Amino acid sequence: MGKKASYIPRLKKLFRERLVKELMDEFSYKSVMQVPRVEKVIVSEGVGEAIQNKKLLDSAVKELTAITGRKAVKTRARKSIAGFKVREGMEIGTKVTLRGDYMYEFLDRLINTAIPRIKDFRGINPNAFDGHGNYSLGITEQIIFPEIDYDRIERISGLNVTIVTSAPTDKEAKSLLKKLGMPFAK
Repeated sequence: MGKKASYIPRLKKLFRERLVKELMDEFSYKSVMQVPRVEKVIVSEGVGEAIQNKKLLDSAVKELTAITGRKAVKTRARKSIAGFKVREGMEIGTKVTLRGDYMYEFLDRLINTAIPRIKDFRGINPNAFDGHGNYSLGITEQIIFPEIDYDRIERISGLNVTIVTSAPTDKEAKSLLKKLGMPFAK
């Protein structure tokens, strides 16, 4: 019986074969385990109008599921905010957490397909790191993803993408993301 050929995402293969060595040389790590890696990617969408129209939340779940390839979950408000007419426990958003191969596939599509489709694109903000090596990216229109059919969407909405890395500093995380192909502004 022959060995089963398994599929490895392109970015994961690139990371293992080339980037680990480059990062070890750049930051002079003594062990391969010190090399920063992407741990997870969280894609979320706030749907504030879901308070009046529950149908918008269901369409947001479908869109996020189509974009990421994983089932999106509805998120609830943690506390009441009278000014926004939000009560604790109301469903007001959706999110998906991606790990492993799904994460690398999503990052590949984000970097190489979706981000270049942004109108008037001049690079993403290089200062959106949180101080612990994690990067947050705001996308203003979900229609930059080819999985979204422009004619079938309820409304144009934004997404938040958070890339969680194991890097201890922002400098190391930025180097990792730059080597993965993230188009930072100069």
